[in-house]
Amino acid sequence: MSKTGQARVLTPEQFAHLLGAIQKHRYPEKNTALVQISFKLGLRVQEIALLQIKDVAELGPESSGQRSFKLKEILALPAAYTKAADALKRSKSTYQRRRISFSVHDFNQLIQRIETMVKAGAEIKPEDFYPEVKKHRGKSRDLPMNDVALRTAIENHLAIRLAAHPSVKKTAPYF
Repeated sequence: MSKTGQARVLTPEQFAHLLGAIQKHRYPEKNTALVQISFKLGLRVQEIALLQIKDVAELGPESSGQRSFKLKEILALPAAYTKAADALKRSKSTYQRRRISFSVHDFNQLIQRIETMVKAGAEIKPEDFYPEVKKHRGKSRDLPMNDVALRTAIENHLAIRLAAHPSVKKTAPYF
């Protein structure tokens, strides 16, 4: 049977029940933040796992064993985290590009540029003439974090994390 239609989502009552059940288990702040980020921002599991502290908040200086932070208004999800970028590098290709294609116009411009440099007596280095190779990196997303429950969950988890480890770096994983 083929899959068609839209994915099923929780009703507000089911979502409230899920959040209530989370409060009865270990690490309620962390798990609440995970669920809120997943449901309110629509992030995939891989994207959540790759989040760093710097993606969600700006850390203040460490003073007397405590660390302040300011939550960002917009979560700029880097393109390297997204589905298309294969952020875990599981299927790293060994293919190397060996051929470069030019349009006739671009090729003629390149020849004229080289001729001008030769006439001027300039040193010719082949690497100066290689065209730029663009790599596909997936799509980056800017996600507004304006939901009060989402912001509260993220702040609570980060506050507990920084209280336990005030010297954590901004590039450390958020979870």
